[in-house]
Amino acid sequence: MSMLSAIAPFRPPPLLRIRGLTVKYPCDRYSAPALQGIDLDIAPGEIVGILGESGSGKSTLALSILGLLPPNASVEGSIVFQNNEDLLQIDEPRWKTIRGAKIALIGQEPGLCLSPVMSVGDQIAEVLRAHRPGGRKLREVECEAILTDLRFSDVDRISKAYPHQLSGGELHRVAIAQALVCQPDLVIADEATRSLDVAVQAEILNVLGQMKRRFRSALIFITHDPTVLAGFADRVITMYAGHIVEDGPVSSVFRQPLHPYTEGLLQLVRAHRQPESPDPQRLLPVIRGSSTDVDRSTAGCVFEPRCCARTAICREESPKEVMPEPGHRVRCFNHGN
Repeated sequence: MSMLSAIAPFRPPPLLRIRGLTVKYPCDRYSAPALQGIDLDIAPGEIVGILGESGSGKSTLALSILGLLPPNASVEGSIVFQNNEDLLQIDEPRWKTIRGAKIALIGQEPGLCLSPVMSVGDQIAEVLRAHRPGGRKLREVECEAILTDLRFSDVDRISKAYPHQLSGGELHRVAIAQALVCQPDLVIADEATRSLDVAVQAEILNVLGQMKRRFRSALIFITHDPTVLAGFADRVITMYAGHIVEDGPVSSVFRQPLHPYTEGLLQLVRAHRQPESPDPQRLLPVIRGSSTDVDRSTAGCVFEPRCCARTAICREESPKEVMPEPGHRVRCFNHGN
């Protein structure tokens, strides 16, 4: 073996490195962790899908990365950004230089995030004004450039329009323009296509993919729908009750999911895609039950009460993370069964 072949391929350090992230929201009776011991790396330019039901911890993860958790939240662990700065340790003045410039958010309802009394162009320009030097003319040029990049054929109309004058698809592209105008290193899209029909959803995913290739921004794409990740994301992470239960390449996870919860989510999608059966008695697949605070505080596996593959140990012990194949990790005693 030559010396060159023995050298492992170079891998750049992760853009974002999360270790032991635990978040608790206080309540009257007890505090159940919204996130429990999250370990996660995001590589530069990577698209990572975060998949799970409501209450799984997806949005709390996004708020943690953006420094937007409520003041009364209890937080442990670290979120190291660009290999040198723990985002959990910085103050709000420092956050104002990062949010929008280096880490940006695309929300679920862009129409609610835009001011109804400012033109779209002025609102995009405000992001530039907050983070970059330069005069009004330069900001106008950059606004026109990002709107052109987002395939608006009538840039002048869009720039001068108010949010109520735009369609749903146009509003979503404007939200993407706001998020990308400073060319951030990381963009978080929180259910950004949830309210869109299939055609507009496909258009937005295409735009996000093109912008990722152009600006080389990493993208965390939060969703409850596995179908939007196929052919779009590089990796998929399944979250349940504040835990990461599976993490791997989209092609590997979708072909052979290892966690029963991931398998259940994918079965729902497969059933939805199949043509209607002539048998009116055909039962659709379901994931029985729901996630509760009691499940989060159990000594065993958090998914055990709903799991079709559970065994005695699942009720008594919490499973450790294992990696049955390279790059594909899972937290389950009976993975693959």
